[in-house]
Amino acid sequence: MRRAFAALAALALLGAAPAPAQDTGGVALKALLSSTPAPTLAAYRLFTDDVAQHANTGVTPYALNTPLFSDYAEKSRFLYLPPGKHAAYRPEGAVELPVGATLIKTFAYPADLRRPAEAVRRIETRLLIHRRSGWVALTYVWNDEQTQAVLKRAGKRLDVSFTDAHGQARQVDYHVPNQNQCKECHSLSGRIAPIGVKARNLNGVFAYAEGPENQLAHWTRTGMLMGAPTPDKWPRTAVWDDPAEPLAARGRAYLDGNCGHCHNPKGTASNTGLFLNLEEARPARYGIGKRPVAAGKGSGDLETDLVPGRPDASIIAFRMASTEPGVMMPELGRSIVHDEGLAVVRDYIARMH
Repeated sequence: MRRAFAALAALALLGAAPAPAQDTGGVALKALLSSTPAPTLAAYRLFTDDVAQHANTGVTPYALNTPLFSDYAEKSRFLYLPPGKHAAYRPEGAVELPVGATLIKTFAYPADLRRPAEAVRRIETRLLIHRRSGWVALTYVWNDEQTQAVLKRAGKRLDVSFTDAHGQARQVDYHVPNQNQCKECHSLSGRIAPIGVKARNLNGVFAYAEGPENQLAHWTRTGMLMGAPTPDKWPRTAVWDDPAEPLAARGRAYLDGNCGHCHNPKGTASNTGLFLNLEEARPARYGIGKRPVAAGKGSGDLETDLVPGRPDASIIAFRMASTEPGVMMPELGRSIVHDEGLAVVRDYIARMH
């Protein structure tokens, strides 16, 4: 079982627990499809117990090989599929999801990341709902008592303290995004869309209640996913923090997961000509020897996005190491530097020929 899934699996396995007393029935599909968002997360009945995140019928936990970094927040992910519906396999991009499908992601901080199942403070739960008119993003923020998550359209800033995996005390200015900011990251060709649930990013083992299983195999076996080829033809995103995997694959995977949702031909940063999605095979397009389309303080007076063998001369590494507005990349979703992720990318650049 890979380290990248360990904390997520510990939380997701709670979905196998018996339904508590407040279970009020199946998922409220009508509420999910309504044009008027519910005021609380509980109204959708996605969980039989929202606080413990016990998955309701039709809701399946999942994880990504290489997820987006969000100030060291732990994330538990779930997919709801309406009765009789399934996802359709795509070799590139997110799997195709039917109307009513809902992606659920809870951001949380254990008091100590070395003990991820203890003293967990849930911050927000984000929903991406596929309605007949298209995808809709909603954010529900957890109250101080950790008893309820309430709709918050305008975003919110929260002070969060925790101890990191190295035993260091951390303080972050956590930013719950507003609806417009959700659209910035989840935009493909100008329309809001899922970005994480790609077949290649799901191609990994997950600790389900009945035992560990490859997620694509599990989704296919249970009828959640149709049209997938044989396992030997499944694409795969590397696990960025697994030292057993090739460094180049890990570096590309990290940039894909943290930058590729905007830096791709259909993303909001398409005008830069820098495409960091894994499907991009042209070295100049994913930064090697490429000059930025616009200079300025965002370049740090450097001339090239990615210089093989020279991370200090590479704009990508410079912007990842910054927390200054207008310089830092990604520009949304973090307030501190991801030290471990930056180290992998710098090492990847340093060992390039």
